[in-house]
Amino acid sequence: MIVGPCLAIAFLLRLTWGLDFVVGPANHTISLGLTTQMRCQLKGVPSLPTIHWLKDGKELHNADFTSVPLGEDEVLSAIRLRRVQQTDMGWYWCQANVKGVAITSKKAFLTVEGLPYFTEQPQDMYVFKDAPFNLTCAATGRPEPTEILWKIAGVLVEDGWKESPSVLTVKGIKSLTTFTCEAHNVKGVSVSRTATVNVKVPPDKPTKLRIENQTSNSVSISWVVTFNGFSELHNCTAQVFDSNKVNASSNATVSHEVTFPVPPYSYTVRGLSPFTSCAVRLRCSNEAGPSEFSEWTHFHTSEGAPSASPRNVTYSYNGSSLVIKWNKVAARDMHGVLLGYIVEWSRQEGKKEIPVDAGTQAILRSIDPSEKHSFRVCARTAGGRSPWSTPALLLAQEQESRRRQPRISWAPLVIGILCAVLTLISVLLVVYHIRKKEMQFGVAFASASAPSGVSQVVQYRAGRSYNRRGAMRIEATFDTLGISDALKQKLEDIFIHEKRLELGRTLGRGEFGSVKEAYLKMEDGSTQKLAVKMLKTEISALGDNEEFLREAACMKEFNHPNVIKIIGVSLLSRPHRRLPVPMVLLPFMKHGDLRTYLVLSRLGDQPVEIPFQTLLNFMVDIAKGMEYLSSKNFIHRDLATRNCMLDQDMRVCVADFGLSRKLYSGDYYRQGSMSKLPVKWIALESLADNVYTVHSDVWSFGVTMWEIAARGQTPYPGVENAELYDYLISGQRLKQPPNCTEDLYHLMHSCWHTEPKLRPTFETLRESLENISMGLSPATEQCQPFYMNLQNGAGAFECNPGRSITCWEVHHSSHNMEAPVVLDTADYRYVTAPLSLIEDVGDSSMRETNHRQLEDEVIIHF
Repeated sequence: MIVGPCLAIAFLLRLTWGLDFVVGPANHTISLGLTTQMRCQLKGVPSLPTIHWLKDGKELHNADFTSVPLGEDEVLSAIRLRRVQQTDMGWYWCQANVKGVAITSKKAFLTVEGLPYFTEQPQDMYVFKDAPFNLTCAATGRPEPTEILWKIAGVLVEDGWKESPSVLTVKGIKSLTTFTCEAHNVKGVSVSRTATVNVKVPPDKPTKLRIENQTSNSVSISWVVTFNGFSELHNCTAQVFDSNKVNASSNATVSHEVTFPVPPYSYTVRGLSPFTSCAVRLRCSNEAGPSEFSEWTHFHTSEGAPSASPRNVTYSYNGSSLVIKWNKVAARDMHGVLLGYIVEWSRQEGKKEIPVDAGTQAILRSIDPSEKHSFRVCARTAGGRSPWSTPALLLAQEQESRRRQPRISWAPLVIGILCAVLTLISVLLVVYHIRKKEMQFGVAFASASAPSGVSQVVQYRAGRSYNRRGAMRIEATFDTLGISDALKQKLEDIFIHEKRLELGRTLGRGEFGSVKEAYLKMEDGSTQKLAVKMLKTEISALGDNEEFLREAACMKEFNHPNVIKIIGVSLLSRPHRRLPVPMVLLPFMKHGDLRTYLVLSRLGDQPVEIPFQTLLNFMVDIAKGMEYLSSKNFIHRDLATRNCMLDQDMRVCVADFGLSRKLYSGDYYRQGSMSKLPVKWIALESLADNVYTVHSDVWSFGVTMWEIAARGQTPYPGVENAELYDYLISGQRLKQPPNCTEDLYHLMHSCWHTEPKLRPTFETLRESLENISMGLSPATEQCQPFYMNLQNGAGAFECNPGRSITCWEVHHSSHNMEAPVVLDTADYRYVTAPLSLIEDVGDSSMRETNHRQLEDEVIIHF
């Protein structure tokens, strides 16, 4: 339904404009490993479209092709295939799209000739002795035909010349044998891998049989099988000699035999006799048969509890003492060394155990014949106690007389006392509530002397006082903030009370928060200068506070010179508000964020050229920081120069972990809800599937490298955020910045590979950048890293003394609207350039981009 109209439109285009491929690719043959080239020439359209190359119907994105205009209505496109392989063989043609219609050239077939290459090679095998098996070998290549020749143990097989594919049938082997095949055509011979065929045999007998643990009736063993006979072991069989269970009359040597599956190569044999001499041996089996038995390994089971109770328990009473006697436990039931007996004596007061270390009798003194008594006896060894004997009752005839004696009942007395106590408690509660209601507005206390004419004076003290001038300030704690207990526990050890902080001027503001200068009072009386990051008070809510402090908990775990280190967290209490404002305390970075630093180096009447060596040092620092974060299983998700800070030594620290998440399971983090993300720094798979991994951080690092090499320019100039995905999916990437070397651009380009796992790791990137830095000529390192010092002058930038560098000189004047805005922060100052300074930067097509770039991104970050 669609092909007919498309052909009609294509014919109409060719008829109207004369649009057609006047030159197309031609069929040709080339040898393997050489380079070839094909051409197409399109003519007939005033505004020439882009020519695409296709192979077997699929567009070639990464091929080496060029397009050269030959005139106003004619263009030539050529494709070059280097080191041609067999996979390059196929149909090639050109295609141009005009007004939604595809115009194609004629098709040409590229034939690649060379040595045959194997599509299937003989594989290693394990077979039974004298059992038949098959091996397969297949190869292809141009020119045809391809013939296969087999070799067994290096000897040619007769009648082995067969066309590919070839199946070799072997009737059987008795020992290890090797097999290879050769593929022949007119171009030469290719030899396959050598396949080794082993004969399956029974395994070697187990070795290193060890007794891991033994109890009174079990033993745990482990062993090693050094050779499995080229076949997985199915099971093992353990034989145990138990001296108490061997039938001497039948001359048996084995009392237990058990078969069990393996692995693991350990087993526990149960059902042994306690306190007995035993031995164990083992053999294992595979599909070829069982191994020999290992040598006997001897052991001795530990003592067990006696299995029978003392017998014939009797007693006699002489009026004051009770004598209890019993017979010994038989030796066959003892299962250990007898340590003695225990007599349990039960009466109304409770139970009492009386140990008897020697003999078979016990004497119980001070027996009250009016009470009911019972007793029982057991034997004991180191392995435990025997069962108790049957309990015996004593003086049962005395109980009847005891029942006849009257008993005093204490129940009515106890019940009466409880009723009186409950009544007293009820009266006190009623009085308390009445008194509380009378005194809810104050407290009446002792009367004072009344003035004349007054019979009585009652003094009264108000219960509450109120301050009409202002609201009370509630002390800010994690409990008043309302965060989760898990987050509270993580932050307790770095909490700093707000009384130790003195907030200063605002260093910068953003959409959701601000950064202020602050001073922290130390324990020794000194102060430390800090940067305090806090949320805006008017948008602060429970969810915002939780997310904000989760970033602090994330940063708490970091300890690396190239990752910003958190100093602590604090809470700012607010009058009239229940929720305090959370604050994150960070080191004060004298040189601000790297983005602002790079952008300002390109602005003004006298731009500053940052040395290439310094830019490489910036990249190496960021790579070291990200290498550390990836080793901790963290993903950043917002890596960019705006989130990298410069300390007093011009060292870069990775910062701003507001989007970071720790990977506790699996190897990726999938964001659960939509949020505002930095599109131009995000990896292709993150834009498509909302999936973030360490590999997506590598993509962002490549964009960050481009920012540094481009001295702070915005990535993808001229490409809108909504167009970026289509731009990337078509194979387009960031272009090579000016003054960027080929090896550096190649390195950052490798970070943008479509397949995430084919991107380099941060360790590889760091090593590559260090190698590039070491390969620089000393002459290229014109100056050391520099910073801007405004301590000595009100408006002039001065270089650090003793350094051979080019300095900025920007004159500050309150009447000159073209001068940069200087934010004074003690010894060093941050500078944000006014928008009018960009008029002289770049051509007119870049002004709008640079204008938006400065307006949105020349800010101070922490």
